[in-house]
Amino acid sequence: MSDVELQNWWQPFTNVRGFRQNPRLIDRAEGCFLYTPDGREILDITAGLWCANLGHGRREVADAVHKQLIQMDFCPPFQFGSPVTFKFAQKLVEYAPEGLSRVFFTNSGSESVDTAMKIATHYQRARGKASKTRFIARERGYHGVNVGSTSLQGIANNRKGFPTLDTVDFLPDMLDIPNSAFSRGLPERGEDKADVLEKIIAFRGADNICAVIVEPIVGAGGMVPPPKNYLKKLRQICDQHDILLIFDEVVTGFGRTGSAFAAVEFGVTPDLMTTAKAINGGTVPMGGVFIKEEIQQTIFDAAATGGPEIFHGNTYAGAPVAAAAGLAAFEIYEREGLLTRASGSIGDYWENALHSLRDIPHLIDIRNYGLLGAITFAPNTSKYPTGVGVPVHNKCFENGLLCRAVVDNMVMSPPLTISEQEIDLFIERLRKSIADVLG
Repeated sequence: MSDVELQNWWQPFTNVRGFRQNPRLIDRAEGCFLYTPDGREILDITAGLWCANLGHGRREVADAVHKQLIQMDFCPPFQFGSPVTFKFAQKLVEYAPEGLSRVFFTNSGSESVDTAMKIATHYQRARGKASKTRFIARERGYHGVNVGSTSLQGIANNRKGFPTLDTVDFLPDMLDIPNSAFSRGLPERGEDKADVLEKIIAFRGADNICAVIVEPIVGAGGMVPPPKNYLKKLRQICDQHDILLIFDEVVTGFGRTGSAFAAVEFGVTPDLMTTAKAINGGTVPMGGVFIKEEIQQTIFDAAATGGPEIFHGNTYAGAPVAAAAGLAAFEIYEREGLLTRASGSIGDYWENALHSLRDIPHLIDIRNYGLLGAITFAPNTSKYPTGVGVPVHNKCFENGLLCRAVVDNMVMSPPLTISEQEIDLFIERLRKSIADVLG
């Protein structure tokens, strides 16, 4: 493409000036591979952006989208509804943690988080606790880019220069390399990090706190699994102080951990749960908030009759084309056992392959859970002021591998369909890329 053709699209989370000097263009995709316009093969070890859990180019999903576009391309969600969307909500609830039987559809993870914040606040007001307006998030957590979700950001660069709410406190980062480096699965140590929640509650007052929101496993912040019993302790503290617990499962939902949701995997049920990304295999923009029935009912009971129970939503929420893609995606999830595949032998193979990198001298940590993984490089701020991950990321692409850099980390989330041979290829290309950059 010419320089002129690259001028008009301002890409998100991209060094656009650098990209224009060295465009990384992807022309098509199939299975676990992407292909550049000149035909170079790139192994996608990120499932796009944590979303293409089915792999790329699934014909059944494309056919379902085409059929739905012909039958009905759009149905207004305000005061009307499409049968396919109700069917998809019913399908989603089949796999949700028990009690989360209501779904409010959105178009993205960011919208899901803002929606959850509004529903949680509306619920507190509906039950006569209007003072409960504060939120507690966590350092290193990523929750999206709208004003509400930006306010919950635990990643400093994603907050700087933007308007944010001043009603948010933060739990400490879970990553503890000195004590838990090279853990396999959940770290043994660190449960006590949840105790900081008690201190925040004591300082702010439980009557002023609406909800705690955390990713069960940190995603964009560096793929950090929770210490054992950490999430259960958060649930216990929230229950003790009458505070809602929200899980942000935009990354961990739909098979990534070896269960349909991390809440199911870890046996901890939140009051609300945000989702998006792999909800329909990453094919059509869509998200959803799962809500406990009693929260919805409390809001309904307090609302005036004759009008909406909550004045919130958007034009494309529950779009029939996105829902049709979701139903087709779930047929594949179910037929191929993908929602639990990461808990089986392929998950073990993935873990062992990742930890085979431990001999690389530049690495100070390796983390994994299900079909998630991360490695951390020893920082070298004098040579790589923005982190070691970026030059390794760029070299990976040259060597036929798509990984995601987060400062001094590389994070991985392959399609749930990945094979042992493709995992071997990933390790081979990652090793070469690290050696090319760091020696």
